[in-house]
Amino acid sequence: MARALGSWLGGYLLVSALGMVPPPENVRMNSVNFKNILQWESPAFPRGTLTFTAQYHSYKKFQDVCVSTASTECDFSTLSKYGDHTLRVRAEFADEHSDWVNITFCPVDDTVIGPPGMQVEMLADSLHMRFSAPQIENEPETWTLKNIYNSWVYNVQYWKNGTDEKFHITPHYDFEVLRNLEPWTIYCVQVQGFLPDRNKTGQWSEPVCEQTTEDDTIPSWLVAIILIASVFVVFLVLLGCFALLWCVYKKMKYAFSAGNSLPQHLKEFLGHPHHSHSTLLFFSFPPSDENEVFDKLSVIAEDSESSKQNPGAGCSLRTPSEREPSS
Repeated sequence: MARALGSWLGGYLLVSALGMVPPPENVRMNSVNFKNILQWESPAFPRGTLTFTAQYHSYKKFQDVCVSTASTECDFSTLSKYGDHTLRVRAEFADEHSDWVNITFCPVDDTVIGPPGMQVEMLADSLHMRFSAPQIENEPETWTLKNIYNSWVYNVQYWKNGTDEKFHITPHYDFEVLRNLEPWTIYCVQVQGFLPDRNKTGQWSEPVCEQTTEDDTIPSWLVAIILIASVFVVFLVLLGCFALLWCVYKKMKYAFSAGNSLPQHLKEFLGHPHHSHSTLLFFSFPPSDENEVFDKLSVIAEDSESSKQNPGAGCSLRTPSEREPSS
């Protein structure tokens, strides 16, 4: 405090004696995730309010970024991320101005890595974490620091709430799971970006704390037993259906077997309905008078084995007048 007060008094006396405009003080670059803000402090100047002009060197000449601004900062986020840049700022009052104050800035080396995003979900005794690298200023939303730094990894530290012992892991991907944690215990987690090739670490995220529960998942061996039992039950059901269909088939085959077939003469007739020596005879009668009443008689003669052996034993059809009188 005494040093700052001495500097302010010195500047005040210098301005009062020589009438000079003092230069900006404490010029510095505040860069986080390539959001580059040049900052400074306004010097003591009793004659009035100072304005400031800030520039950067480009192609052998300086380009204005902020001109005659009353603010004590200027945004240089449009600078290329690679290479060294020379920035400068001066104080101005009316037609007078101070000397330039220069600094050198390399965004890819000097920018600060901000805290990554993190989502935490506790499932039973496991903690599931999903990370997202910080986005880059003045770039599309899909561009993150991982697109600039190829060696990007995450540093994760976690601990039981209320204890000082911390555990560290270094995931290379955007997803990580902490397994086999103590049940019914609150765990806290933080994450930061880390560049192994530059040995550069970023800012830690805010701690996220979640409580574990009991692991109520089914063991893998029990799942295997259930699967095998299910397959066995399905096999038994299919086997029963096959046995039932086989029984139905056997019953139907017995119902239409040879023992229950049609008579032989009907089979022969159906097989040869127009055969010349068919044993089925039909007697048709000529048309008669409408008033005549008669019964229609059909005679079927069947040649049996006995009739073939004794042709004379066959019966003949005679009228009563042709029969011989009995003796």
